Amino acid sequence: MELRQLRYFVTVAEELHFGRAAAREHIVQSALSQQVQRLERELGVRLLDRTTHHVRLTAPGVVFLVEARQILAHVERATEVVRGAAGAAPTLRVGIIDASYDSMPQILHEVQARYPDLIIHQVEVGVPEQYQQLIDGRLDVGIGRAALAPPQIASHLFRRDPLGVLVPGGHRFAAMDDIPVAVLADEPLLLAEEMRAPEFNQFTVEMCRSAGFIPTVYEGTVESIRAAAALVAQGRCLYCVPASCISALPGTIWRPLTEPASYYPWSVLWRASDGSDQVQAIVSCARTMADRLGWLVPTQQPAG
Repeated sequence: MELRQLRYFVTVAEELHFGRAAAREHIVQSALSQQVQRLERELGVRLLDRTTHHVRLTAPGVVFLVEARQILAHVERATEVVRGAAGAAPTLRVGIIDASYDSMPQILHEVQARYPDLIIHQVEVGVPEQYQQLIDGRLDVGIGRAALAPPQIASHLFRRDPLGVLVPGGHRFAAMDDIPVAVLADEPLLLAEEMRAPEFNQFTVEMCRSAGFIPTVYEGTVESIRAAAALVAQGRCLYCVPASCISALPGTIWRPLTEPASYYPWSVLWRASDGSDQVQAIVSCARTMADRLGWLVPTQQPAG
């Protein structure tokens, strides 16, 4: 069994398409298929079910995918440790939910100022996938609401972010300084794509229920805040979003929610078994910025 076979299998399992997987690995599709088949023969089990129309993981394939990812992550980590011992620059792999949010970019700017030789790689990925990639070792640090984190994930709350609602410019709410949650009962609310942000959807629904209603959910879905803002600007729906991203959403107006005022909890996430200096640098900078900017002292943002 070769490491490249594991990597090819993982790529196919992530893409569920041999053509796209081959493109990612920069090899021809036939060569990739042969290596995966060779891996299956060596293991004596079928990892993938293939037809002319689809590829899917078998039950053994699902189990093997977890182990293969961990093996590749351990090899990568071992490589980094050796390079570090040889004087190469340390690296940090950071998960972010959406480039529109400003918390992690500010933290990373602080980290980079303290540790200019640190190489930081950012990956845009939803919180559930961050959990998995942290456990597998593909990420070192993530960010998100920690309420649904598995026990292998440690967390540190650093920001309570005022929640508001995006409305189009001509909407009746646009003239209001703040918006009581209860008035959202008659409006279609867009939720995030469930597989990507179940913890944020849960928070939004719980907020509405605390105001005495179940939200009317807009039937469509999107994978980014910018796409959500586009739907709002078209007058199709409203979208609840924390204050930390309002400056990145032109074409809409953000108004804070009141009665009750709600604050979204942002935490740094990391693998509980990882006590590396790089991870602790992120946690330390998050604490410093929370103190300096008052992120844990909730205040409503000015309307505008």
